[in-house]
Amino acid sequence: MKRTELPQPILDLIRRGTVIPATPLVLNSKRQFDERRQRALMRYYIDAGAGGIAVGMHFTQFEIRSPGIDLFEPVLRVCADEIDRHAAKTGRTIAKIAGISGRTETALKQARQARELGYHFGIASMAAFGGAMEQEMVHHMRELAQVMPMFGFYLLTGVGGIRLPYGFWRELVEIENIVGIKIAPFDRYGTVDVTRALADAGRESDITLYTGNDDSILCDFITPFRFGPPESARTVRIRGGLLGQWACWTKRAVELHARMLRVADGAEPITPELLTLSAQITDANAALFDPAHNFAGSIPGVNEILRRQGLLEGAWTLKRDEVLSPGQSEEIDRVCAAYPHLTDDEFVAANLERWLGS
Repeated sequence: MKRTELPQPILDLIRRGTVIPATPLVLNSKRQFDERRQRALMRYYIDAGAGGIAVGMHFTQFEIRSPGIDLFEPVLRVCADEIDRHAAKTGRTIAKIAGISGRTETALKQARQARELGYHFGIASMAAFGGAMEQEMVHHMRELAQVMPMFGFYLLTGVGGIRLPYGFWRELVEIENIVGIKIAPFDRYGTVDVTRALADAGRESDITLYTGNDDSILCDFITPFRFGPPESARTVRIRGGLLGQWACWTKRAVELHARMLRVADGAEPITPELLTLSAQITDANAALFDPAHNFAGSIPGVNEILRRQGLLEGAWTLKRDEVLSPGQSEEIDRVCAAYPHLTDDEFVAANLERWLGS
């Protein structure tokens, strides 16, 4: 199909590679949607330098779509409104990405809602397609791409994703209105499947790769993925990040991303210090994402950082039993003390009152 018309600055931004936090859902103590603090969070991301914000993904909680909760449209609307308002005030180009989930009929309704609310791109979770044939999943993505430009999404199986083999990705990258892929299996084999599919298709100039591997962010950026015999090998690079990890400490993420692009473009070398930093980020991510308990505390972990900074009132989620795991708070204490250069507490403290009050 013909590519949906989008503002050229938005397409250029995605092609160049940018920082896209996957926003959490902000709740008050009654576990009701806290619009004021959700708007403040959007302001934080924009002022931190994020080039886009993803709404409606794992960290916004898939439960926002549940009957009786019905927060999908209100949350997307509030976030889009604040992004547009604040971006216009600051003169920034900000990409809006909407999380889409469910089987095809349900997903199409979400995509249409997102398009009507002014979102530039959708990003589709395939979690509902466990046991499905590859062709059924490819058809699903083709249908969504008829509605709006799409990102493919390889979601970690530990939080509900399914195994997506090379064959799926090889067909997906042929869909004209696929503009990006978030690679987040937390698995090097799966990461190579996606990068190889893009290289084999020769569509690396049309589809931009974004890391979602929160456990190996820097390794993804510094790796030239090269496939084929030497005389005809193709190389693809991961240019951006669409990450739950970047939903907090976003100011540092923006600085880190700028450095990673310099490395990818050959303007800065890969040093031992950079590899040490990579390991430190992975250690910090383990505290926040809670792999020790099969990622049960991943959303509360990120929310806890934002709570400590004052952006969120609490780390609450829609599920009352979704809380920090035993020992997780202490692990967060440890990494915050060990790696103050990864945090942006001073930046948040200097601007919090303005974000909450404007």
